[in-house]
Amino acid sequence: MLLNAPNMLTFLRIALIPAFIMAYHWTHPWANMFATGLFVLAALTDWLDGYLARKLEQTSPLGTFLDPVADKLMVAAALVMLVADPKVHLHVLDLRLFAVMVLVIVGREIAVSALREWMSEVGKRSHVAVSFVGKIKTSSQMIAIPFLLWQKPLFGLPIFRIGEILLYFAAALTLWSMLIYLKAAWPNLISPRSH
Repeated sequence: MLLNAPNMLTFLRIALIPAFIMAYHWTHPWANMFATGLFVLAALTDWLDGYLARKLEQTSPLGTFLDPVADKLMVAAALVMLVADPKVHLHVLDLRLFAVMVLVIVGREIAVSALREWMSEVGKRSHVAVSFVGKIKTSSQMIAIPFLLWQKPLFGLPIFRIGEILLYFAAALTLWSMLIYLKAAWPNLISPRSH
């Protein structure tokens, strides 16, 4: 069914992306707070649509396709805006390192998506199903990014610095999870019968 509750939440998450981008670039003093709230709302809808799809048994091919696309678009939008933001440049420990970590995260998503598509074509999609490390990586990103978006100290805590450290941790998990997927797919990648 196209318009079930999980799919509607996924559509909402996709619709939140342009709203989030506009909020981030808003010149209001509360812009960062509003953008952070929209990102957190999108992250919560990601959890909720998966929960409802399983609980209500409303999984669908459309939802299975759109759910990870919506997540990756929101994460990529947030990370690209952070790298491009001159205000962020004042906070990061090393801008080049920060940019490389963002590239690692976005590049991994592209590589793993391509790997999963190729494994599906050879009938081995289950070999590169989401791993536990992949889930921890996603959780780390979803916690790090709101800290980075908030930027200002909160209750005396260096929120941006905490987010930056969490992002570097997420980038390390990103590489680790990609190696797990590549290891699982490697026999098929080098097999002459797979071409």
